[in-house]
Amino acid sequence: MSNTRRPAAGELLGFATAGLLAYAADLALFVWLRGPVGLDPLTAKALSFVAGCSVAYAGNALGTYRHTSARGLRQYGIFFAVNIAGALVQLLCLTVSHYGLGFTSQRADTISGAGVGMALATVLRFWGTRSLVFRHEGRNEGRIGSWTG
Repeated sequence: MSNTRRPAAGELLGFATAGLLAYAADLALFVWLRGPVGLDPLTAKALSFVAGCSVAYAGNALGTYRHTSARGLRQYGIFFAVNIAGALVQLLCLTVSHYGLGFTSQRADTISGAGVGMALATVLRFWGTRSLVFRHEGRNEGRIGSWTG
């Protein structure tokens, strides 16, 4: 029997729900910071990104992965790093498409960054969240000291 564990539907749904809430928080804060507050786009995006990460972490820690014991600043730092890696994947997809392949229309940029990039980044974030941040050490109840990786 394999040691790899497949995600349950509830885990995928919880992760997606936390992600959608985080996306909504990120977008709403970005629009507010750019509009009424008047911040420049990079500062507004940096602040909204941190807020979105915080919402996603809270949703996953208190919801999706509430049964794990992993909580705290260390786990938040790892979660934040995983989310930065996801953002870099999106930027890489956009860079390759726009500058490498020469697809420079707004539609092509949207497809590569928000479509393909977001899909690949979501897979990376899901893997990182479940394997690096909220590990399932407690899955083998009754077997003290066992670790399934």
